[in-house]
Amino acid sequence: MAKPLKIDHQMLVSQALEQIETLSVEEAVAALSDEGVTFVDLRDPRELEREGRIPGSVHAPRGMIEFWVDPSSPYFKPVFGNGNRFVFYCQSGWRSALTTQTVQSMGLAPVCHFEGGYRAWKDAGAPTEAMPERPAKRSADKQN
Repeated sequence: MAKPLKIDHQMLVSQALEQIETLSVEEAVAALSDEGVTFVDLRDPRELEREGRIPGSVHAPRGMIEFWVDPSSPYFKPVFGNGNRFVFYCQSGWRSALTTQTVQSMGLAPVCHFEGGYRAWKDAGAPTEAMPERPAKRSADKQN
């Protein structure tokens, strides 16, 4: 049996929620048409392929976010230097709460996430889109 942790995931998420801005799904939907807002999808690529995404959102894997937002990192993505407000989301709002807290502590601003994540977005009937098809990888055995 695993030894209990001092701080569990629920405590981490609760602590993050005390320090960050959380939008309602309705507020997030309203922000979708604002050109000064960038939605950032933190979900795993398999989740995006299976369920789609918020139209126009940028995919940034949770495991790379600290490197992608940091201009001094060799992995920096220019989208994070565009001066927009960033709305982070994941499937249920846990990863996005933790991510928002992290990038906020790094100095990225303005940042927020929305309550309930992509699941709540879809349940509200908000717009979604399928992920674009990725080009098929050429397998070694099909070489001429």
